[in-house]
Amino acid sequence: MSDDPWMHGLHADTGYLLYRLGLRSGSAFNAALEQHGLRLRHHAILRYLATVDGARQRELADRLGYDPSAIVSLLDDLQRLGLAERRPDPADRRSRQVVLTPAGHALLRTADRDSRRVTEDLLTPLSPTERATLNTLLQRLAAP
Repeated sequence: MSDDPWMHGLHADTGYLLYRLGLRSGSAFNAALEQHGLRLRHHAILRYLATVDGARQRELADRLGYDPSAIVSLLDDLQRLGLAERRPDPADRRSRQVVLTPAGHALLRTADRDSRRVTEDLLTPLSPTERATLNTLLQRLAAP
C-alpha cells in the first residue's frame, strides 16, 4: 500500500480496507472461475445446490443474499451451461425447484479447487491462527 500521507487515513478505515479486499478477492475469484464460464455468484449457487436436494429460486435469493431478479438471470446462465436445471417441485405443483445436474457436480469439484487456490493466495500473509480468527470475524460481520 502507498505511504502517501493522504492514504494514511484510508488505511486506518476498516470499511475502505474491506472494500479494497472485496474488489481484489472478487477479481481474483472471477478470473479463476472464468475458465469454466462462471463468476463467483454462479459458483456460490452451485455450492449451495450441492448441499440440498433442490431449492426454490426464492430460497436461493434469501440464503445467498442476492436480489431475486439476479437469481433468475444467474440460474438461466447455469441452465444454459447444463450445470443446473429447474424441475417441478414435488411438494407444490405450481412451483419449481432448482437442482444441480451431474455436469454441475463435476464442474463444482474443479471450480472448488480453483477457488481454494485463490483463497490460499489471498491469505498467504496470515498464519493459520490468524486465518481462523479472520474467518470467525468475517462470519460475524456477514451475518444478517
